[in-house]
Amino acid sequence: MRLEAAIQGDLGRHMKAEIKAAGGAVVIGTRRAAEGLKHEMRAQVTGAGLGRRLANSWRGKVFENKRLNAAGRVWTKAPTIMRAFNEGVTIKSKKGLWLAIPTPAAPRRGIGGKRISPATFPEHRFGRLRFVYRGGGKPSLLVVDGLKARGGKRGGFSKAGKRAQATGQGLTTVVMFIMVPQVRLRKRLDFTGAGRRWQQRLPRLIANAWQDSSN
Repeated sequence: MRLEAAIQGDLGRHMKAEIKAAGGAVVIGTRRAAEGLKHEMRAQVTGAGLGRRLANSWRGKVFENKRLNAAGRVWTKAPTIMRAFNEGVTIKSKKGLWLAIPTPAAPRRGIGGKRISPATFPEHRFGRLRFVYRGGGKPSLLVVDGLKARGGKRGGFSKAGKRAQATGQGLTTVVMFIMVPQVRLRKRLDFTGAGRRWQQRLPRLIANAWQDSSN
């Protein structure tokens, strides 16, 4: 008994079609992995309470190279901040002995719209900052004297008028900055772990995309 088998049709054409489908599946799988990693990192940032704006600093891109090659890149436009929360670092003041942490009572922006700090604090609006040293392991303070609480929805504090300054009625001292030697940021992000998980999922994502193209 003799069995004979033969491939019908153009083998070269079939092979090219399969290679094209495989290449498309590699691109689709890589894109899904890159998008998945990007969205996971954005979710980690918002889950850590760091805000939507910082979360959206995570970006992704896929490079559709030929010959079944494709590459995905996921990165952040705020690498210094992300590295700090990914690794957990100790932050110290670049100048002087103290690191100034603004309190909720401090204005959001300083002079010229710059980030609030003792150097940019608008003393012309609130008054001069006064340093209060506290020993015994307690953080020192930068305060402003002679402020008056604002009523209504706006809330906050403002510089008292001449009459209030003369009588002292309703005036208070407000803490604007807490002064500490250093701050230890705990690890709140895990980019390495997320990257490893999506790398492990990549073969399955490619296989699923290839299967979908065949149906």
